[in-house]
Amino acid sequence: MNRFVNNTLTVIITLFAFFCYSCNSEKKSKNQESRSLKIITHNVWYGFTKVPERKETWLSWINEQGPDIVSLQELNEYTHQKLAEDAKSYGHNYSVLLKENGFPTGITSRYPIEDITRITEGFHHGLLRVKIHQIYFYVIHLHPSNRKTRKNEINQILRNIDELPLGSQVVLAGDFNTFSSLDSVYYSHGRLEPFFDDRDLLYKEKNLNNGKLDYTVIQEIMDYGLIDLEASSRISSYNFTGSFPTLVEKEGEHGDQRRLDYVFTSKNLADKVTKANIIATDTTLILSDHLPVMIELCLDH
Repeated sequence: MNRFVNNTLTVIITLFAFFCYSCNSEKKSKNQESRSLKIITHNVWYGFTKVPERKETWLSWINEQGPDIVSLQELNEYTHQKLAEDAKSYGHNYSVLLKENGFPTGITSRYPIEDITRITEGFHHGLLRVKIHQIYFYVIHLHPSNRKTRKNEINQILRNIDELPLGSQVVLAGDFNTFSSLDSVYYSHGRLEPFFDDRDLLYKEKNLNNGKLDYTVIQEIMDYGLIDLEASSRISSYNFTGSFPTLVEKEGEHGDQRRLDYVFTSKNLADKVTKANIIATDTTLILSDHLPVMIELCLDH
């Protein structure tokens, strides 16, 4: 009888231990999943208004990517409700739109969005800052054709970062409309300078800096200590991938391939990056006139 009781107790204890282990393992797996953060930034070109049929393709594509956070530029003709509906279609219950006129930016998230700050004064398109997962996200869309205005805008953004609590984790993601010295070797063909010189003369733009490509805006960001994730993730066999232009048909001349879309992070996030690249596929090359940039963070690092 005692042997039967002992055997029964042994079985019960074993089953209980297995049950606890299974629960803990499942809990750990879920926690690990929640600690991985996939972020995509994309300028979607006039809010899909130029070629409306692109939108369904884009929604299908973004759903396949399964991002946790999406930073968006050029949400023309979007309302807060319209962005929320799009976001829910790819599993994001949280979204914020900067404004409902001009060239709005926006952000959608799988996780709650907090500490929403909208700034329009002093910015051509405006600035959106939010907090998700204790990380401050800045959705960037700098002036498209004036280097001095871009410089002023980025200086305002860096001053805004200075006002955050000490040690804050920061992400800048979006369309910066300017060049990085880290890419200068890929522009040594010399075809971009005459292209922008023509634009500056014809449209009274101010892109070139004394006849040369302007690297000062991105340099300000790097001097501040923020890390260019795509550039820092390049391997020795890297082949340059510009984020603009794509294969989308547009009127006019758009110049040679160049990188205008970036994701920068504070140093306390940079070591958590497991992947960072511009997504150039047959699909993304026809979704917009810009290519998306994707990064993945492992927050357990």
